[in-house]
Amino acid sequence: MNDENILIYNYKLQNSKNEEIEFSQFRGKVVIIVNVASLCGFTPQYNELQQLYNKYHDHGLEILAFPCNQFAHQEPLSDLEIETSVRKKFNVTFPIMKKINVNGDYESKFYKYLKEQQKDELGFKGIRWNFTKFIIDKQGKVITRFDSFISPLQFESYIKQLLSF
Repeated sequence: MNDENILIYNYKLQNSKNEEIEFSQFRGKVVIIVNVASLCGFTPQYNELQQLYNKYHDHGLEILAFPCNQFAHQEPLSDLEIETSVRKKFNVTFPIMKKINVNGDYESKFYKYLKEQQKDELGFKGIRWNFTKFIIDKQGKVITRFDSFISPLQFESYIKQLLSF
């Protein structure tokens, strides 16, 4: 594994309860990183993400949801309100992280790294909308990115392949 790939393991993130999460704990796992919003038309994707999590978590899949209020102010809730809401409405059991910015002057350094590793299908680095999904392989490499309109179940076979099914 070269140095570029392991850089991702140096990041420390905060969950919705302000607890520090070291990304290094996901070494050897396939990880889906997704920016989310409670009032977005793509919010039902939480259901599909949870389906993948239920099916593959025990086989090495992790999902981290990062709330973001940068797109039409579709995530107005506080961190704890977001977590309570999605756990109740969608029965989400994967980690909900602290609300962040994914673009601009105050963007998360973690998201800046993700975007540098994988541009969208048009070569654009920025995040265009909520529910953009990054896939990180077992070696820590950001290997692909799916835009909002690609639902999680559309890339299930890809996840299975990465998990060596």
